[in-house]
Amino acid sequence: MSIKYNGGYLPTVGADGSTLVANSSASTGVSWAGQAFSQPVLNSAFQIWQRGTNISYSNETKYAADRWQASISQSAASISQRATGDTTNLPFIQYCSRVQRTSGNSQTSDIQFAQSFESINSIPYAGKTVTLSFYARAGSDYSASSKGLQYRLVTGTGTDQNVLTGFTGQANAILQTPALTATWQRFTATATLGASISQMAINFVFTPTSTASTNDYYEVTGVQIDLGSVALPFRTNSGTLQGELQACQRYYYRSSTGVAYQQYGAGIGKSTTVAGIQVKLPITMRTVPSSTIDAANLSLYDTSGTVVVSSVAQSGLNSTPDVYYLEATTAGGLTQFRPYILTNSNSTSAYIGFSAEL
Repeated sequence: MSIKYNGGYLPTVGADGSTLVANSSASTGVSWAGQAFSQPVLNSAFQIWQRGTNISYSNETKYAADRWQASISQSAASISQRATGDTTNLPFIQYCSRVQRTSGNSQTSDIQFAQSFESINSIPYAGKTVTLSFYARAGSDYSASSKGLQYRLVTGTGTDQNVLTGFTGQANAILQTPALTATWQRFTATATLGASISQMAINFVFTPTSTASTNDYYEVTGVQIDLGSVALPFRTNSGTLQGELQACQRYYYRSSTGVAYQQYGAGIGKSTTVAGIQVKLPITMRTVPSSTIDAANLSLYDTSGTVVVSSVAQSGLNSTPDVYYLEATTAGGLTQFRPYILTNSNSTSAYIGFSAEL
């Protein structure tokens, strides 16, 4: 029996845990074949945006939606979460990512939007036939030539590299440039991957041709890779929002609830000016992460009051993929060996972020 999900049906799971794919013919009816690997694209329906749901770009490369990174060599552009607003042409996918040039921007360099996969998640597809699929539509002022959106399934032979900085042995297993319309369409392409590949990535490339008007954007969602030559009904990597969030947090975790006096971690005073703090990460990350910390809005708290933090050491000393160690420095007022809690003071915008991205 199939399980209905996002308007489609998940294929039945076999006794060995493999996904069963329906095959049918007029003579034999429906049969089931094992599919060894599930859909590998994380945050494929753009539900998870830990960094914020509207990310501005100015000649830089950085992440927007979780696991999705953009390289934009233009002075004014953005990537944002949007409602798809379409239950006719989409299988009940609620959100998409909008890749947009700011009105008046005259720069026409490529805008790349990509997801790179770890080698451990890429190697199982080596030598296999795969089908890449996604849904996309264009804004009314989308300026690419012939309304084209180039998409690539990129492979490489390196280990845990990032496609926007280049794969070793990089090659395009799929390279297509279909024309977008104002209506959601599903696009699919099939390729057989090389037997020696150890990296995969999906890369969308928007090449503008004129000065941007108000609606110079495209939107994309439902990005999927299937084994075989058929694009199966859309499904997310994990099947649940909770599972999708945890899978994304393997690569990035941001503690920011919008609540004043949020507690991030605890530790002890090392001296009258420095406290060592441990932050327990919600899941085991891909590797020991680096940190991005809003030190301007942090304080150390004990039962006698709070001490304002002036800076935070982000070296990751003694950190692991499960627990991050940092040192918070103050102007004074701490007591050596006294327990302290690191909080965000009276700020609702402060955060601590941890990245183990490729």
